[in-house]
Amino acid sequence: MNRKFIVYLVAFAAFLGPFTQTIYTPVLPEVASQLHSTSFVVNLTISVFTLFLAIMQMIYGPLTDSKGRRSIMLFGISLYVIASVGCYFSGTIELLIFFRALQAIGIASGSVVAVTVISDLFEGKERGQAMGTFQMLVMLGPVLGPVIGGFLSGLFNFHSVFLALAATGMLVFLFNYLYLKETKPDNVETGRFQLRDFATILQNRMGSSIIYLGFIQYYAFYDFLVFLPNILSDRYGLSAEQKGLVFLPMSLSIVVGSFLGGKLQARIDGEKVVVLTTYLNAVSALFFLVFYSISLAWLLVGIIAFGLFLGLSLPVQTTLLTGAFTRNRATAVGAYNFSRYMGMAFSPIVGSLFYRIGGYGLMYGFVVVAFLVFAFLLSRRLQGARANRPSLEKG
Repeated sequence: MNRKFIVYLVAFAAFLGPFTQTIYTPVLPEVASQLHSTSFVVNLTISVFTLFLAIMQMIYGPLTDSKGRRSIMLFGISLYVIASVGCYFSGTIELLIFFRALQAIGIASGSVVAVTVISDLFEGKERGQAMGTFQMLVMLGPVLGPVIGGFLSGLFNFHSVFLALAATGMLVFLFNYLYLKETKPDNVETGRFQLRDFATILQNRMGSSIIYLGFIQYYAFYDFLVFLPNILSDRYGLSAEQKGLVFLPMSLSIVVGSFLGGKLQARIDGEKVVVLTTYLNAVSALFFLVFYSISLAWLLVGIIAFGLFLGLSLPVQTTLLTGAFTRNRATAVGAYNFSRYMGMAFSPIVGSLFYRIGGYGLMYGFVVVAFLVFAFLLSRRLQGARANRPSLEKG
């Protein structure tokens, strides 16, 4: 088994989740028009997709631990292909919402299985580098999604987006069917799943630290994604195309950071990297808060720095998390992914509330304080985890 090839193979399956989530955004007005619906109802196709993507993380994790990696991956991708074909033929908004939910239920397996397979195949520094490659490829999803979606819908119509997803999913299924072997260790026994398995993960200092950090990081990340367009419109009067170009440097900085984060683990202890990048995320958010209204150039510096430090942290987090758990590794990954998706979901709601009370100052000020407080707590918690290193193996 060519392990590096397998990294790319499973990473592409995980890539389909965020790619499917964002490829659809440029065609929302066309969907509302052609399916004779409202913008609010059409937006449910995004919300429902994200909701089921989050929920299924908690289900696929235990299933992957108990049933194995290969069977869960193939089941999820096949369901995704069927659902994508269903989206293509949907003639009503109700049917489209249903098949979008089914899409999410299927492709949610990708991220859980991918991280688990990589953890099965690699140890130590090699695992960190493999996680860096994985995170880099996955973060290309939200970068390429809107670009390809807009291109396809411009040439054809919004249905072509789902046909392209079905064809891509079929290719991913075929390659995984041919080349992905079962990687679940034979010497690791998995008992029957119980809800207290999640409690065990949260009781583990390393496990809970990484899960809580994932929530905070993606809450902050979506504060930028959701509210930055308003700043660019109100403060700088940018067009839709120009606003899209502003997001591109931040997205690419996350990709670059993810790649470098994998390499960095070979030189610096992963726990130190996580604590340092959490502090640096606080600094970059503070920089953005102070300078975003002064000039567009300084605004770009702030979001690029935030994306870079976020990217540096991501592969280190998955390396530490999967290293802390052996028996229920996929369950831990599922809980971590669920926490990140919940951060995405809470961000628009809580951010809007803060904006109404105190504007962008309060909204991004909260992000700065949250990062600083958690960075301090994280350093204390991980020091405790190092002091009780044998306890990590009980996961």
